[in-house]
Amino acid sequence: MISGIGGSYEQALTQATGSNKKLDNTLSKDYTNSSDEELMEVAKEFEAYFLEQMFKSMQKMVPESEYTSSTTKTMTEYYQEQLLSEYANNATETSDEGVGIAQLIYEQMKRNYNL
Repeated sequence: MISGIGGSYEQALTQATGSNKKLDNTLSKDYTNSSDEELMEVAKEFEAYFLEQMFKSMQKMVPESEYTSSTTKTMTEYYQEQLLSEYANNATETSDEGVGIAQLIYEQMKRNYNL
């Protein structure tokens, strides 16, 4: 079972790298002919990614326990990554404007693409 968790953790790390590449691909597209919904979706994706990175930086400030074994640490890191990602997505989706970053990005994209 533990090796399955370790494999899941490695898969999550691969997915995190994949999500970075996905974000890069998303942000490098030409949105000249995009709808308002598409622009807002891209802005929300970026906001969620930004918040996730901020949460991860905050998490690094929390001291680690000296009693944590390497197996427990691997499992904990895996679930923390998943939890932080969900926190970021929920923070973006919970209110009409999320944190507000998505709305600012959306408005700037509309100006940049003359929409």
